[in-house]
Amino acid sequence: MMNTDTRTAVPTHLRPLASLAALFERLENQPREAGAQQYRLVARQIGELLALAEADPFLDRLLTSFPATAELYENQHYDQAGLCRSPQTLALSAELSAAAAIRRAKNTR
Repeated sequence: MMNTDTRTAVPTHLRPLASLAALFERLENQPREAGAQQYRLVARQIGELLALAEADPFLDRLLTSFPATAELYENQHYDQAGLCRSPQTLALSAELSAAAAIRRAKNTR
């Protein structure tokens, strides 16, 4: 996980995003710790910061460190790049599982 406490680890232009990403990750991992309104507010604020962020190695490192924020980023850019941040092995596994489920469903008729 990216260290948001070390001033040199996170560039100045990404500090607000990194702080919110750390909070969002906690909300994702402990969903009962916050209400729906707080969750939506944090997600919206991250979305706004992501819309302003320029792609660079630091942003990529931040997204790698915070999977929940990376998923928001991917959703924002889906029309341009699809599921560009999702591991292909997971996508392939999901596709194979879906194909197997369809075959099973067809065979039970």
